[in-house]
Amino acid sequence: MPTALHRALPLILVIALAGIAHAGEPVATVRVAFDRDGITATHTEGLADIAAQRAITADDPVRIASISKLVVAIGVLRLVESGTLDLDADVSDALGWRLRHPQWPDAPITLRLLLSHRSSLTDGAGYWQVPLDGELQALLDDARAWDAEHAPGTFFRYANLNFPLVASVMERATGERFDRLMDRLVLRPLGIAGCYNWETCDEATAARAVVLYDAGRQPVRDDHHGRKPACSVAPAADGGCDLSLWRAGRNGATFSPQGGLRISANGLAKIGRLLLGDGEVDGVRLLAPGSVEMLATPLWTWAPGNGIGHEEDTGTGQARMFFCRYGLAAQTLASAHPDCGDDPFGDGVARVGHSGDAYGLKSGLWLDREAGTGVAFFATGVDPATPGAHSAFTAIEEQLARGRPAAAGANDNED
Repeated sequence: MPTALHRALPLILVIALAGIAHAGEPVATVRVAFDRDGITATHTEGLADIAAQRAITADDPVRIASISKLVVAIGVLRLVESGTLDLDADVSDALGWRLRHPQWPDAPITLRLLLSHRSSLTDGAGYWQVPLDGELQALLDDARAWDAEHAPGTFFRYANLNFPLVASVMERATGERFDRLMDRLVLRPLGIAGCYNWETCDEATAARAVVLYDAGRQPVRDDHHGRKPACSVAPAADGGCDLSLWRAGRNGATFSPQGGLRISANGLAKIGRLLLGDGEVDGVRLLAPGSVEMLATPLWTWAPGNGIGHEEDTGTGQARMFFCRYGLAAQTLASAHPDCGDDPFGDGVARVGHSGDAYGLKSGLWLDREAGTGVAFFATGVDPATPGAHSAFTAIEEQLARGRPAAAGANDNED
């Protein structure tokens, strides 16, 4: 009589053979090209879920990693336009506690500095592991959270910790939970079925989740078997997941503002079209043109001694700089400095957007504002050791930036 193991063997064999056949290739890739008026081309290839043998689509939500930061900046600028927040005010007032570098106690830290990674914070003490019932403030008591050599406003150092602090400021200023606030400010007005850390997504959206895999094709995030996860945040100290423990501003890391946005490539294209449209898309205006211009304008440009041009937990060992121009959670490509490898397209165009890198995923949202065109892409199961040919980006990012040739089993369409 067949056992459960016997019945499972065919699927196990399929997965194993798929891993052998595609060793070194991403599990899935999605690329959506667009202009101000809509999507112009879509390319999808591979599986959203290996175990379920579910093909990837451009409507499947994926943990998009650090592009989440750019979307947070849109939410912040909406609150700035309403007069709720001030980019240049000391955030201590909004936080309800004094945020100061211990070596430069007279230097205020502002939202502008946090959003542009010039706050003098680092990820040395962590940023994501604060439990549901913990306080983000306690993390700032650890000396490793601070750059010991540079005062706020004087040095670029990419640090995820900036964004839980931004989220805390947003919560305290509005009294709203960060994930719900981002839904109200950005996602829902644009008709995007997305969420920060799953809680505000519906069951149907969660059922289409893209599973994230490492280079060995082992699942590392969002392997929920077609269901919404029982707990989508870092649990409380006792292992519980009671979201009624939330208190405004106490722990802005709860909903992963630095990387936890689940959004489809088509949803990401809508964000891109909003920015190409100077704050308006499909008849919906979220931002004034001046706010978009402010977001996209570099506040820091790399020069020897004024910053670190890579993310320290993933970018060490790069021969050339990955970050060379950065604004309000927005990177500008193709700086043309000989020490910079910030042009995955290889054409010298100064595109604005953001990259993403976490849990075997590589992603990008890049806008040519002058031409009015853009591209959103991601790949899962990526081997980060495969370098690009002409930039500090990986080979798959270069391929998706420029438009990867269609392969067997790929789906393409153009409008």
